[in-house]
Amino acid sequence: MSDNFYAIEIAGIKRELRLFEVKPGLKIAILNILGDTELIQAAAKALAEKLAALKYDLIVTAEAKSIPLAHALSVETHKPYVVLRKMYKPYMGDALKAETLSITTGQPQVLILDEKDRGLVQGQRVLIVDDVISTGSTLQGMRLVLDKAGAEVAGEAAILTEGDRAQWLQIVSLGHLPLFTE
Repeated sequence: MSDNFYAIEIAGIKRELRLFEVKPGLKIAILNILGDTELIQAAAKALAEKLAALKYDLIVTAEAKSIPLAHALSVETHKPYVVLRKMYKPYMGDALKAETLSITTGQPQVLILDEKDRGLVQGQRVLIVDDVISTGSTLQGMRLVLDKAGAEVAGEAAILTEGDRAQWLQIVSLGHLPLFTE
């Protein structure tokens, strides 16, 4: 690791993750999978293998960075996916909402289940997918929306977990990121 990067291998793919200071004395390694088709495909295949025994009907993720992962995992598993949006648009109709606090922005964020997708998740066993699970705030927001929609969370998966590893033992993941303190 250099002072500004952290080397990691995910599903056989090596990457250098840039370190980002989220508050004085604390840095996190940033995994940005957008546009990284090689990593997305390898991660989706590896997660699909790890999730093979889990019984679920569809995949749910939050906008935006984990959308390509959900799509690739959908292709691998032949399960549909739904995206929880972060901004309400009038065409979303009678949408369900939950609020959470983002670690990367430090701001509250809203997760919204479009009215058209409510019927897809209601009564279904759902796999929640994210790129990195760090504080669990997005995960909590997704659980709240899915509970309101009448879905059952069958499992949770991510490319990486971050921070207190013991907190994320129930998450199916491909690796773990430490926190970097000075």
